[in-house]
Amino acid sequence: MDPLSSRAAASAGASPLPEPGPAAQPAPVLGLGHAVTLIVGVVVGAGIFKAPSLVAGMTGSAGWMFAAWLLGGAVSLVGALCYAELATAYPSAGGDYHFLRRAYGRPVSFLFGWSRFAVITTGSIALLAFVFGDYVQQVLPLAVGGRPVGSAVYAAAVIGVLWWVNARGIRAGAGAQRWLTVAEVGGLLLIVIGALALAGTGSAAALVPAAGAAGPSLAGFGMAMVFVLLTFGGWNEAAYISAELKDNRRNMVRALVASILLITTLYLLVIWAYWRGLGLQGMARSEAVAADLMRLAFGATGEKLMAVLVAVAAITSINATMIVGARTSYAVGRDWPALCRLALWDGRRGTPSTAMHLQNGLALMLVGLGAWSGGGFQSMVEFTAPVFWLFFLLAGLSLFVLRVREPQAERPFRVPLYPLLPMIFCATCAYMLWSSLGYVYSQRLGGFNAAWVGIAVLAAGAVLLLLLLRRAPRGVAVSP
Repeated sequence: MDPLSSRAAASAGASPLPEPGPAAQPAPVLGLGHAVTLIVGVVVGAGIFKAPSLVAGMTGSAGWMFAAWLLGGAVSLVGALCYAELATAYPSAGGDYHFLRRAYGRPVSFLFGWSRFAVITTGSIALLAFVFGDYVQQVLPLAVGGRPVGSAVYAAAVIGVLWWVNARGIRAGAGAQRWLTVAEVGGLLLIVIGALALAGTGSAAALVPAAGAAGPSLAGFGMAMVFVLLTFGGWNEAAYISAELKDNRRNMVRALVASILLITTLYLLVIWAYWRGLGLQGMARSEAVAADLMRLAFGATGEKLMAVLVAVAAITSINATMIVGARTSYAVGRDWPALCRLALWDGRRGTPSTAMHLQNGLALMLVGLGAWSGGGFQSMVEFTAPVFWLFFLLAGLSLFVLRVREPQAERPFRVPLYPLLPMIFCATCAYMLWSSLGYVYSQRLGGFNAAWVGIAVLAAGAVLLLLLLRRAPRGVAVSP
């Protein structure tokens, strides 16, 4: 690396990357700030612009609504503490994959890696790209022959641009993430400013008492928590940079706790802004709660600002997901000789180059499928939610398994109040698994029950697993 590049890396808060070599591996080059912006970027997506109206309708009163969001932050913090123990005891670019590998063996972890590559990560990138495209289309309409085509075109374009940014290296991707997260947080604060502007005019809807402000039923509050926890989802992605985080023993815990506290604070401020500007009933009736508030506060300009804000949130989540997502496939490649090409690590750029190109290429193909199917692809991705929650539950349970199986392992951080807090986290994951199963069983896709989508993904992974097991030599070592 030339001296100029080394100085640039140091000024950006990252350590110089090692030169490429035959045994290049992840190196600790990311600082605490990088980790926080990655976590915030993954978590804060389109959910905070959609879920609040659903939660308001399900809770039925302002007190219960705020309690639901506060509880969501608390549950996320409990889960983050569990992951902090796992990620500091077993730092690896594989993240959840590595924890599952050590706790349950290669077959279970492979099915997770396959599901993450086939749908969870790549599908998330594609869906977020469509969110970006939908909102940019509102600001810059694009049509061919009178037919709007901007959504798919912009979706493909944003994947292509971010693919290029992250292919330049971890410094470029993490640097872009920092600025995108700052812009995203600034946009959320703009919503709060909009509510304050309405309050200054004396026309804040929350000043009018809401009719029927009774507390929710247990089932109603439970369903509200499903949407709240989905909006908080993604903080576990921090585990995928555990091998690349400087002073991982301390910074992983700091990054997770600081990120959850920051996100919870932002969410509560935004929920307050919606409630202050629209009132509880207005929130519940709104189809686009943030856009409605911004229109009341700033007129037509506010609607345009809202479209830009959602687009920024989407692109921030896409970039963060690209960075952490490919590291699972890299870890899979280290464990399975037949997939060894996935384990190529570019030491100079600090990226799993082959895994990243494959991931982003598939996401781009899914955008094409989405444009062709007219939304069927999006439903297919949503219907695999039970697969995600199944493996999330297994990752939580792995903390118990590894404490018993590897009691001698050094654990720089231990979950406080063990086993109570891990049990709370696992119970939450089990509830989300049950809720997502109930949802998909009630839906249909192409004439079939939607539950078959998740089963098909796992079945395809099982077939591939059998083929790999037949080819794999005995005694393959566990990846570090």
